[in-house]
Amino acid sequence: MFIINYLQKLDFITNRCNIFARKRVFLLNPKKYSTKANQLNENDLIKGCINNDVYCQQVLYEKFSPKMMGVSLRYCNSKMEAEDVLQDAFIKVFDKIKTFKGEGSFEGWIRKIVVFTALKSNDKRVRKFEPGNLDNIQEQSLESKAISNMETANLLSILQELPEGYRTVFNLYAIEGYSHKEIGTMLEVSDVTSRTQYSRAKLYLIKLLAKYGIQRI
Repeated sequence: MFIINYLQKLDFITNRCNIFARKRVFLLNPKKYSTKANQLNENDLIKGCINNDVYCQQVLYEKFSPKMMGVSLRYCNSKMEAEDVLQDAFIKVFDKIKTFKGEGSFEGWIRKIVVFTALKSNDKRVRKFEPGNLDNIQEQSLESKAISNMETANLLSILQELPEGYRTVFNLYAIEGYSHKEIGTMLEVSDVTSRTQYSRAKLYLIKLLAKYGIQRI
């Protein structure tokens, strides 16, 4: 399935991302605390962060920032912007961590904060969405084998070539799993516009696959 392959490749990419932001939030030496870090479980880290334990904040950041950097990159136009979003998101994580009730995945809770922080960053630019109209759009599919044929390093860069509106809706729907109604509310557009943007995003991706000689089989 296309989405499964896509997620697997993104996980591979994010594990190789540079986790050091331009403005470091933390300055602790990870080697000094590496042994102790292995002894802490997720609940210990959460409790420590609630108590403003700087060491626990450091360990939590280093644990989740590589994957969250990958999430941020998918919504931003540059690595510099993605690093700023990541830093702002983790500041929010530590500020709001006491509100986490333990319901569902903690990683998913962090991811949601990163996504909403990225969307807020996008709002600082003028983001245009074309009016929704599905009448003249032919539904297209993206086969998983086509994605498998892509070099992992090229996947994220290809997605970055999508127009910002297309990329945002594609990420929210195909990757984050939001419904078009939810996306419409988040972006202040109609659910029809969200559906249109997603359909056009798929068409655009198919053209990009053809551009780079990746066959849809």
